[in-house]
Amino acid sequence: MTLYYSLVFLLLVTEMLIFLALIVPLPFTWRRKLFSFISESPIIAKLQYGMKITFIFILILFIDSVNRVYRVQVELQAFNKNDGRGGPVAMGGSERMEVQARKFYSQRNMYLCGFTLFLSLILNRTYVMILDVLRLEEEVKNLKGDPAAKNGKSLKDVGGPGEVGALKEELERKDRDMENLKKQVESMQKEYNRMGDQVSGSSSTPSKRQ
Repeated sequence: MTLYYSLVFLLLVTEMLIFLALIVPLPFTWRRKLFSFISESPIIAKLQYGMKITFIFILILFIDSVNRVYRVQVELQAFNKNDGRGGPVAMGGSERMEVQARKFYSQRNMYLCGFTLFLSLILNRTYVMILDVLRLEEEVKNLKGDPAAKNGKSLKDVGGPGEVGALKEELERKDRDMENLKKQVESMQKEYNRMGDQVSGSSSTPSKRQ
């Protein structure tokens, strides 16, 4: 198995572990804190952006593996057709094994990439469904007057993984830009006042001499 297909397999195993972690039964408070952290963490937001790019490459590998499976299948059918007619290009035992091996590896890569992409869709849908369930549980507990549901942050405004964290990071960056702009304005105001004092002082000096 080549390096990139080994990485795809590692990603598939990671997705399986994440899926198991999502479906593990946890108390309502723990699960709410976990999903609040996932939605607000800027690290998760950056990781999610990188995973989107990774899945694009996996999709390219999946299309390439499907193409390879098709070409090997056409080649195998051509050899079988020639064998049936007793043609000059009849396939020997070693050649048949080589084509069968290429067919096996191509199908393995196709299934590996396909299941990885399919599981990514399942993870995304499972995450959204768990968020919906948590919101409904929170609303039910609030209607019943459960004080435990009122502690902590609400999940009503929680979006995708890392979405809130990315917005907070952008807001902090804009706040820093605003502070820098205020400092620049203050320094320019001080410089303007200093130059105004110098101009007023120089204009008053000749009048005193006269």
